[in-house]
Amino acid sequence: MIEMELTGVRVELPTNQPIVLLREREGDRYLPIWIGAAEAAAIALSLQGVVTPRPMTHDLMKNILEDLAVRVRRIVVTELRDSTFYATIELERDDATIEVSSRPSDAIALAVRMSVPIYASEEVLDEAAILIPGEEEEEVERFREFLDNVSPEDFAT
Repeated sequence: MIEMELTGVRVELPTNQPIVLLREREGDRYLPIWIGAAEAAAIALSLQGVVTPRPMTHDLMKNILEDLAVRVRRIVVTELRDSTFYATIELERDDATIEVSSRPSDAIALAVRMSVPIYASEEVLDEAAILIPGEEEEEVERFREFLDNVSPEDFAT
């Protein structure tokens, strides 16, 4: 497993399809994962520290896990099959470890809220990761600037 860091969420043009972008913590590969608008908004809200008047789905999930004394150890993007990414949420309670199947977008939304590490399997990275050459690093910087200014309304369809 390779530890990743969440670079952010953006809308890919011209399709207006949201993607989440992960980057190897100790490397140069990026993993773009296309996600739904609702999940993109959920991740963006959490990244911006926005507190909603009532818990959103991923906030509710976090609250339930905390109230049940279940710890989220990490999330892992485990495989890419037929152009679809799969993930697991690794939970721990007492001495038991449980892996729950999840969409990567939901797992990442939970990971952001619970400040847990995000991993990807080497096989997923070998198949789907991209390298961003030096001149394209400017694009990544513009992407970070975009994240600083994005609002949930930007993901409305």
